[in-house]
Amino acid sequence: MAFDDLLAANRTYADDFQNGGFDGIAKAGVAMVTCMDSRIDPLKMIGLEPGDAKILRNPGGRVTDQVLVAVVLGVTLLQVRRVLVIQHTRCAMASAPEAELQARVGAATGTDASWMSLGAITDQESTIRADVHKIESHPLVPDEIEVGGFVYDVDSGLLTPVA
Repeated sequence: MAFDDLLAANRTYADDFQNGGFDGIAKAGVAMVTCMDSRIDPLKMIGLEPGDAKILRNPGGRVTDQVLVAVVLGVTLLQVRRVLVIQHTRCAMASAPEAELQARVGAATGTDASWMSLGAITDQESTIRADVHKIESHPLVPDEIEVGGFVYDVDSGLLTPVA
């Protein structure tokens, strides 16, 4: 079966599982919006553990409408007080314009992908600033919530503040 190795690993994980019964509150009061890139270990890169933060991942680490819903729920119901918006170096979403990314997807699938919005990033710093502003200016995000924007360097592991 396609998932046997992962299910076996899950059984091993469950043998030592210590997080049962947790209420789902972000214990460290943190939420992070970041990319789905497998080089990013969201909790470890900021010194946190499972249960400490809400992690929201998508291509490019963008603040989409669904991410805004999650942030609103986090800051109103799950004790989130700080939100990090983190994009990263060498991101595929920042590697080419939208049309080129659509063409790559189309070539890989043999199907026209020009109709699908992929969310290419042409300027990471301005995109991060705009995404931070989306959160800060949302009417359901209280003014006291701290929001910061960062670029994560996938080669050094360091975060650089942008907004």
